[in-house]
Amino acid sequence: MKNKLKVVVDTNILLVSISSKSKYHWVYEKLLNDEFDLFVTNEVLMEYEEIISSKYNSRLAKNVIRTLLLLPNVHQATIYYNWNLIENDADDNKFVDCAVNSNSHVFEGILKEG
Repeated sequence: MKNKLKVVVDTNILLVSISSKSKYHWVYEKLLNDEFDLFVTNEVLMEYEEIISSKYNSRLAKNVIRTLLLLPNVHQATIYYNWNLIENDADDNKFVDCAVNSNSHVFEGILKEG
């Protein structure tokens, strides 16, 4: 059995990857095709839903969350400790805490282009 990459996906990455017209749609496709393991917490899922609802609509947001919860490669991480490693954007600590507690990588850099 091949070891898959374990990641926590930042909200902005998920947001731009869900549209089939996006050049980043490959991220969402790889998730749907079970090519990596995604780790989330309730707090991360709530942010996904909030931001997708505000940028698209609540129906799409609920469908994305429902899909994530049904995928076998999406796992719920349990947070045992809040590390508070990010001071300049404390809201991002939920992603770091999820990554640390699930021994995953945080996937957040490809969209910082503009």
